[in-house]
Amino acid sequence: MHPQLVAERWREIDLWERLLGETRYVGEVGLDAGPRYFTSLDRQTEVFRRILRCCAQAGGKILSIHSVRAATKVLDLIEEEVPDGRAKFVFHWFTGSAADARRAANLGCYFSINSQMLQTDRGRALVSSLPIDRLLTETDGPFTSQGDGPARPRDVGQTVRHLATARGLSSAESAAVVLRNLKILTA
Repeated sequence: MHPQLVAERWREIDLWERLLGETRYVGEVGLDAGPRYFTSLDRQTEVFRRILRCCAQAGGKILSIHSVRAATKVLDLIEEEVPDGRAKFVFHWFTGSAADARRAANLGCYFSINSQMLQTDRGRALVSSLPIDRLLTETDGPFTSQGDGPARPRDVGQTVRHLATARGLSSAESAAVVLRNLKILTA
């Protein structure tokens, strides 16, 4: 139920609900208020609210969150619909404000980082400001590129190296941090 597909596929939410019990991991879900998808924001909000309620009721789910130009609204919905401890959240390629990042971290959310996020000064500053115990890696492949081709899971080592540089760590320390965070998230 990716928010960019909700306008055309929102009727699949019943099927989504029936299948929820078969997985611990849910994603990518959330809101996209970017210009291309803004017209479906009300429908996205309705579907995301339903997803959050279902996950809260089921308990123990880990959600990958999409929040393009909508981090504040996403956080509002999480606070409204999911009691503490009923689900865990990973903000995918977070681009919200520093205040939203602090709010998400205070709610216990994690942040998945990819190499492309670390290519700009703003991205490096944001990643450097995030709590180190909430950082994970991702590739966002095949939608981003790595060298001459689409990013792939095997490219995550480059993200770990870029993350190490941004945080003033060695690559080994960066990898250890990410692995520890993943273990805590999935425990």
